Amino acid sequence: MTTDNNQTKTDGTEKILSEVKRQRELREKTYRERALKLFPHVCAKCSREFTGKKLRELTVHHRDHDHDNNPPDGSNWELLCIYCHDNEHSRNLDAQWYGPEGPGADQGPSLTHNPFASLGALLKNKK
Repeated sequence: MTTDNNQTKTDGTEKILSEVKRQRELREKTYRERALKLFPHVCAKCSREFTGKKLRELTVHHRDHDHDNNPPDGSNWELLCIYCHDNEHSRNLDAQWYGPEGPGADQGPSLTHNPFASLGALLKNKK
């Protein structure tokens, strides 16, 4: 009776181990895992380094914003921390909202006084 019980435990353990191996292989095929293998664990914008548990704060940003464009060499990816990644997407949303000019682009120059406007004439008289 003990042999059957030990055999059942061994079968259960083997199933768990094979499932863990399968999940790891699937995870390694994802673009995030590939990017983490290709690039140093540093945010491309703020240059913060990530190790250990903090590595989960490092995300993969698609430069062309197409999540289906995942070349094997990683040329469409950059690693960004969650804060810089959020900022990157916010800037794109702002650009869509305001247009290519951005906010305040239709305003004229904010300075009306040029303190050096007559400097050229003063220097000519100096000679």
